[in-house]
Amino acid sequence: MRKAQGIILLDRTKAGFIFAYQGGNGVAMVKDRHGDWSPVAHLSATEASLGFQIGGEQNFFVILLMTTNATQKLTDSIIDFGGEARGTAGDQSSGVEGQANPADAVLIYSDRKGLYGGATIKGGAISPDDDANQIYYGSYVTMSDILFDQKVKPTATATELAKKISDYSKQ
Repeated sequence: MRKAQGIILLDRTKAGFIFAYQGGNGVAMVKDRHGDWSPVAHLSATEASLGFQIGGEQNFFVILLMTTNATQKLTDSIIDFGGEARGTAGDQSSGVEGQANPADAVLIYSDRKGLYGGATIKGGAISPDDDANQIYYGSYVTMSDILFDQKVKPTATATELAKKISDYSKQ
């Protein structure tokens, strides 16, 4: 966590029978050259899959971006294609996953709950949520404005989140 240059906190819900859809949203933050966290930028995430599958699950992801090159990709949509075989029962989950274009220097931690099982092919995207950012900051701002160009001030909530992440990183 101390070495991470960026973080994405993402909450997603997945449900389906043969065809499944997973959608959700989250926030991203990056460190500046002094090691301070940026204001939060809002993201949306979608994924569709097709295969032998049934059920539903709630996912919470913590995605650590370990290099500045990885953080720069937040200004664009991040699209991946792949496949997975996974099972979730309650708060226990197991499975394997592969991607056609995995991101470099990214660590992903997840917490899954629900009742879901299947083997699928899938495609999805994480992209800037311009509407949420506009509502949150009161005017149109880009991901670059928020994360890299210091054109907005962090809200009290974002400052508290940054403090908790920094405190957790020290443990």
